[in-house]
Amino acid sequence: MLSLVSAAPSVADEQVDFPVLDEVVVTASRFPQARETVSASLRVLDREEIRQSPARTVGELLAGEGLGPVRRYPGALTSVSIRGFRTDTHGNDLQGHVLVLLDGRRAGTGNLAKIMTCNVERIEIIRGPGAVQYGSAGLGGVINVITRRGRENGFFVEAGGGSFDGWETSAGATAFSGDRGLDFAGTVTAAGSGDYDTGSGDRFVNTGVDSEIGVSANLGYSLSAKSRLGAILSLYEVNGAGTPGYFSRPDSDDSADKSRYSLDLGWEGEGVWTGRWQLRYFFGQDNNRWNDPVASNPDGWDDGLESTNDTDQQGAQAQAEFSLGPVTIQSGIDWLRYDVENSWSPQKTSYDNPALFLLTSLALFDDRVHVDAGLRHDWYSVEMEEPAGRDEDETRLTPQVGLAWTVMEGVKLRGRYAQGFMMPSADQLGANYSSWGTRVIGNPDLDPEKSETWEAGLDFTGRGLDLSLTWFSSNFEEKIVTSYLADGSQTWVNSGDASINGLELELGYDLGVPLDLAWEVRPYLNGTFLSTWRDESTGRDLEYVSGTTWAAGLVVGDGDGFFCRFNLAYTGDQMVEDWSAGDYPAPVVRLDSFIVADLVASYRFYRQEGLGSFTLRAEGRNLFDEDYAWVKGYPMPGRGFFLGLRWEY
Repeated sequence: MLSLVSAAPSVADEQVDFPVLDEVVVTASRFPQARETVSASLRVLDREEIRQSPARTVGELLAGEGLGPVRRYPGALTSVSIRGFRTDTHGNDLQGHVLVLLDGRRAGTGNLAKIMTCNVERIEIIRGPGAVQYGSAGLGGVINVITRRGRENGFFVEAGGGSFDGWETSAGATAFSGDRGLDFAGTVTAAGSGDYDTGSGDRFVNTGVDSEIGVSANLGYSLSAKSRLGAILSLYEVNGAGTPGYFSRPDSDDSADKSRYSLDLGWEGEGVWTGRWQLRYFFGQDNNRWNDPVASNPDGWDDGLESTNDTDQQGAQAQAEFSLGPVTIQSGIDWLRYDVENSWSPQKTSYDNPALFLLTSLALFDDRVHVDAGLRHDWYSVEMEEPAGRDEDETRLTPQVGLAWTVMEGVKLRGRYAQGFMMPSADQLGANYSSWGTRVIGNPDLDPEKSETWEAGLDFTGRGLDLSLTWFSSNFEEKIVTSYLADGSQTWVNSGDASINGLELELGYDLGVPLDLAWEVRPYLNGTFLSTWRDESTGRDLEYVSGTTWAAGLVVGDGDGFFCRFNLAYTGDQMVEDWSAGDYPAPVVRLDSFIVADLVASYRFYRQEGLGSFTLRAEGRNLFDEDYAWVKGYPMPGRGFFLGLRWEY
């Protein structure tokens, strides 16, 4: 679904045929800018679209949006794909291929099951490399989860329950005291569930969750209308999340405890002579615990011990923007540090990453043409601390250039060339240890993995129609793979390229506009359709990539307390490794395509000044009881229902 917002016309321009593409977005340049000036393929999910989804986490939300195939497991573990690349689910997120941000800085995790939607204002997605803005991991795209700010005074409480012993309760508040003073938006959500039945009607044991808690709070104090001090707290914790392994031989007592927290402290503003500026410091942790009792041990891997993965993150950003006539210049400094500890080798690694970036934009022909260019220089210092290994340093210079041309009001053509990269890990560069009887030696000559993408697109909005169409062609080079030396030692080398080409479509048509209806009646179709996803070294299709993913549906709403959304999400078949049989190496098999249907309806049935309002919400998930799996051997829940009640004041 598109989120292209048109300005309300004045008396002087009521005769304009097409509204202006004037939505303000931040991810493409790190400062707010009009969407009509953005050359990237940009997808925006606003707060209303998030509310219309049955999803509770960002991972669930994106699974229903047609961006690309998802890898989702029981036990609060979800990664998502963009253009054949995907997020990494735990540990150092510098090693992902799609980058996840929280309010414009690295989230410290690629596991999107750990980010709940309870206090999210919008999600902006750059499809294609975002390395010039944000550095390593943005090969396929960037997902920026933006926290809600307080714009009014209010309070809500809601609770509900449904199939598979599912339950959820939330409470939140917003406050706003004007352009000078405090603003606040915060939400706390708690949920849980029991074991679920698959679409085939079979119980998948040990898939329940004892408790899941999400907290998000955004607090600010405006010193003036153009200067704000702010703090953002984000917290997630899940306890007793069942991790049964494969459905064919489930482990009934394995579980995971996972958590994530972060705190941002920032100061942003705008001056007459200084332009816009922002300062930020942030820190946080990403923690994972896997409990493997031996009482139930069908696969023979449980040892009764606890496996752990902990990542400490801290960082800072300083950036400023200046305008010199038609030229806008943005520049800044990023600094990031990760300290990673595992219960397996390597036990301790560390990463330092300072960077400088420069983004420029030139406005021509009465602001109808915008040419942008960017350059970023990253320095990486990695250290193998335990077991002791080498320290290694790497650098990376990344360019980007794009063009956005507003042909007429509501019609934009765009083109872009961009690079993305992923830095080698500390053990890949500097390892020197033994694991399972094999010597592991790092390769200091490794180059970063990189992607190079060309794209061209069209955006149109007007008369109830929203359309975005993008063609892209990506080359993935210098892939890092495991190799072996003559003495049998394991190492890593750069080997293998891939080509990924295709089309991206977003189409929505509000029939209420041409029919002059008071209600919104909007069918939509969003999808990614690949023409090529080939591993150049083997000549075969890339594994874990679907040639077609799309989401289609219908939204009906009166704009005043009622809406209903029906959504179909299709994921095409893909070639995957099948580890469920225990064979090594795992055979490559086909994971079948599937369609998941969801229905959400909400009705505010009571509202009175002084008493607030009451809203009833009903959800039908996997309505057609599809027997499907995002990952081979891990079928997802069958048909389920949820009913909730919300009081808002």
